[in-house]
Amino acid sequence: MKNSLIQKTGFAVGMALFAISCQKMERPALADYPKDANPPGGPLKFYVAFDGTSADPLRNAVDSVRANFAASNPLASIAGKTGKGVKGATAKDKAIKYSAPNDWANSTSFTIAYWMKNVPATDGEPEFHFSLPSKDFWHSSALFFLVEKGGPASGNSTPTQMACKLAIKDKWVEFLGGNRLPNALNGNWHHIAFTYNETDSKVTAYVDGAAVPYSGSGNIVMDGGSPMGPVKFWNAAKDNLNSFVVAGWNKHVGGLPGGFGGPQDGWIHSYSGDMDQFRLYGKALSATEILALYNSGL
Repeated sequence: MKNSLIQKTGFAVGMALFAISCQKMERPALADYPKDANPPGGPLKFYVAFDGTSADPLRNAVDSVRANFAASNPLASIAGKTGKGVKGATAKDKAIKYSAPNDWANSTSFTIAYWMKNVPATDGEPEFHFSLPSKDFWHSSALFFLVEKGGPASGNSTPTQMACKLAIKDKWVEFLGGNRLPNALNGNWHHIAFTYNETDSKVTAYVDGAAVPYSGSGNIVMDGGSPMGPVKFWNAAKDNLNSFVVAGWNKHVGGLPGGFGGPQDGWIHSYSGDMDQFRLYGKALSATEILALYNSGL
């Protein structure tokens, strides 16, 4: 009798546990799990937030899209626009070097976007914000962006008018005179973006989410003729692309294959201001997408 009672009791407890185990438990559906916002192969090809807190400066400048660590980073970590940023070097031979800008170098259209905080250079020389080294182009650089020195002339920069030039494969888009970028050098954080769209071969500049009116053509016609059409903007092998430089240009980092680095040129200076949230997209972002980056501080 006792054994029978124990068996019945055990059976009842077992059934209760089974019933509990069969209840629908709350858990996120498969589609609700967090996804990588910047997966490899997506439009964002290269992204450096500068948010690392490591004692190793290379880890503080990692490209998070493909965990691409900087080959060298001599710049100091500072408070950025969002989280951490970097302080450009006053020395003209300091910049961050990466082995490559990932597959951005095979894009047909592109966007370059970042946050900057600076004032007009007082040393009388232009400053370079980034460059893509290649021995086949002017001064061994297939792409670079420079800001002209400070001063009253129309070709120079002031706190309210940034005179600058974007060079792409020996072709230039110049933001000078009445085309200078507004308020970018007033000592506050500003969002800068450039887009190149293969469908019309045009470059558009944005400051703080707003397109800058440009009286020039803004056209950059590549190897495909005019209009450019669906031709690759870069060809990493054909154009001898093998690295990427942030907050300076190729001759500021040294040690690049093929003699891309050095010797120094006295008129070329590294970027001296603060920088944060550096991004390279393999497409031309829309005006709405650029504005969203600005509004989110990204």
